[in-house]
Amino acid sequence: MKIKTETFKSKTMKNQFLKFAAAAIFATVLISCDDDDTPEVINEEELITTVEYTLTSTTAPTVTFTFVDQDGDGPLLPTVTNGTLAANTTYTGSVRFLNELETPVENITEEVAEEADEHEVFYNTTASGVTITKVDNDPNGNPLGLITDVTTGAATTGTLTLVLRHEPKKPNNGTLSDAGGETDVQVIFNVTVQ
Repeated sequence: MKIKTETFKSKTMKNQFLKFAAAAIFATVLISCDDDDTPEVINEEELITTVEYTLTSTTAPTVTFTFVDQDGDGPLLPTVTNGTLAANTTYTGSVRFLNELETPVENITEEVAEEADEHEVFYNTTASGVTITKVDNDPNGNPLGLITDVTTGAATTGTLTLVLRHEPKKPNNGTLSDAGGETDVQVIFNVTVQ
């Protein structure tokens, strides 16, 4: 008789263990099947092959600085067109970012404007007497930099570095180091003022 009692206890413990295991598996399946399993949409960064910075004035010819990288991240070197500005002149600047590997050409500037609170264009020049001021703002009143005022002084030469930053800190003190974020594109132009 003793053997039968132990067999009964053993079967009862096995049944309880199986019920517990089944409940644990069911709970795991239930937890993993919630509504949050939808794939996360990632805003993929756009390829920028072309940067155009056009300066117009009522008293001087229009000047366009261009940077074109025909193969994106490929082995070909980009082509850069620099500009000569008139001395003691005020210009209105506008920048465009394009992906010319798409057909039709994709105007990334539109996305930058739509997501203005997540972008900012920075300008830094070593040409003495040249000042660049951002005119446009994002919806929160922070500088964006797609439109600028540019003033020149006496004849000089130097460089102009133009940087598009994604998700910079806003507001910031106008420098790249304070703004942080990720660089979408950075180009350097040679500037001559005469």
